[in-house]
Amino acid sequence: MNNMTQNLVSDAVVEQDRNHVWHHLSQHKPYENSDPFMIVKGKGVRVWDAKGNEYLDAVSGAVWTVNVGYGRREIADAVRDQLVTMNYFAQTAGNVPAAQFAKRLISKMPGLSRVYYSNSGSEANEKAFKIVRQIADKKYGGQKRKVLYRERDYHGTTITTLSATGQHERRHQYGPFTPGFVEVPHCCQYRAQEDADLSNYGVWAADQIEKVILEEGPETIGALCLEPITAGGGIIEAPEGYWPRVQEICKKYDILLHIDEVVCGLGRTGTWFGYQHYGIQPDIVTMAKGVASGYAAISCTVTTEAVFEAFKDDADPRMGYFRDISTFGGCTAGPAAALINMEIIEDEKLLANATEQGEYLKGRLHQLMDKYQVIGDVRGKGLFAGFELVKDRSTKEPVDESLTVAIAAHCMANGVIIGRTNRSFATLNNNICLSPPLIVTRDEIDEIVTALDNALQTLT
Repeated sequence: MNNMTQNLVSDAVVEQDRNHVWHHLSQHKPYENSDPFMIVKGKGVRVWDAKGNEYLDAVSGAVWTVNVGYGRREIADAVRDQLVTMNYFAQTAGNVPAAQFAKRLISKMPGLSRVYYSNSGSEANEKAFKIVRQIADKKYGGQKRKVLYRERDYHGTTITTLSATGQHERRHQYGPFTPGFVEVPHCCQYRAQEDADLSNYGVWAADQIEKVILEEGPETIGALCLEPITAGGGIIEAPEGYWPRVQEICKKYDILLHIDEVVCGLGRTGTWFGYQHYGIQPDIVTMAKGVASGYAAISCTVTTEAVFEAFKDDADPRMGYFRDISTFGGCTAGPAAALINMEIIEDEKLLANATEQGEYLKGRLHQLMDKYQVIGDVRGKGLFAGFELVKDRSTKEPVDESLTVAIAAHCMANGVIIGRTNRSFATLNNNICLSPPLIVTRDEIDEIVTALDNALQTLT
């Protein structure tokens, strides 16, 4: 860790944080005897804390967000200029950057045509669920309102998006949940179900979705909501054959396919969107995080024209339209930042860099796997990778979460911030997760892997 000679903020500011800020995902009792962790500066792939300590950020803002890196003056300037001109008006009216970004975004998403703005991934998914419910009421007499979600996937932090989340520790203490959400089995071949057909696991795993549809009744299912690659649930890419079979099942039973790109979207996997690796055509795509790389709050619920047309109902002018609003969906900062964010990805060829450096990263992780028996599996695509830790490779018994906590702490003490599966499952919080900014270089990947190597050598 590079330690600067002086603090970057005053002790008074740290005290204000300790006394008044409620941090996310944090137990605050330790702050009674030590300073809270504060990040106060960022440039490129690096950030600095309040004490001047420097870190390489291997998780893009801790939650897969800062895709183009820190300190992008061109984005900040575009946001400032837009806010001075027109900062906000409800999205019942249009605004210039929202129109411009919608056109540019749709140009990257063949088959989709409409963009609904809000301000977080959870909210984008809520909008999608409301669209499904309203279509069920308008078109199917109240039937087809259920939404299927997948074990190990995550779709948000509100009560309803938690209702569609297959990570049970995240749901703990927050029930009762919104009815009408039904779980389907996961598709992690490394953790394949006991009765799985391992010779054709992708198709077999998709067929388990059809079994749930038949049990529930196809006439009751409105949508299937899936991450293209399971993110916080363990960096899980579906095996070959899975996605074509999923598309086939959705068409067979007239079920909308909703792909949650909140993590994978805007280049993380080496394509604009994760689903574009698999040759499928979703009906709804949701996104947030990397859309503006954290320079402004924005999320999008993108649909086909057919979904949009379902809300142009002359027969019911009072109730036939999509009766939803997002207050900060009307803030112009988000699309203004998103436009420049997309320009940077294009101009600096960051999709190609994500592919190239992602392959290098996975290769380095496989080298660690050869060295340490505690690594049971390496997974990922593009700059979205990780590995699973096990006590024994033959039994695949997962390590206790305390080891991933210790590895993350060791890396941070040595100047690298990594991610991990965080209190999501009863026994499978055993994954290390990496998602550095798309600008990362080979030397910086080596720095990340060296920190992991040192942590594994010390702790295992």
